[in-house]
Amino acid sequence: QVQLVESGGGLVQAGGSLRLSCAASGRTFSSYVMGWFRQAPGKEREFVAAIEWRGSSTYYLDAVKGRFPISRDNAKNTVYLQMNSLKPEDTAVYYCAADTGRKTTVVITPEVYDYWGQGTQVTVSS
Repeated sequence: QVQLVESGGGLVQAGGSLRLSCAASGRTFSSYVMGWFRQAPGKEREFVAAIEWRGSSTYYLDAVKGRFPISRDNAKNTVYLQMNSLKPEDTAVYYCAADTGRKTTVVITPEVYDYWGQGTQVTVSS
């Protein structure tokens, strides 16, 4: 129904940048909320950022606000997470997710997102 594929992860030094991309297919991309989550070893999955269907509103985890802007290009069926000023504590697997039941209301609980990508590893060295 909805297929999501993340890319752009890798190994960087603290202070560096990465740009994550999530390509969607299977349903009109502009019709739902998209989000990014992350999960570090031994920790629960946590919300990072989300964007409503037309990109007019964005929401962020406090720890990444101002560093990780989220954006979307509906014409390209892609959502992005620009990760700047990376810190070792940002190390995690990052997942792209779709909340196909909502367009303008963003929810940060992982359980409400019904489609997920496979994840991309981000490792930040000190």
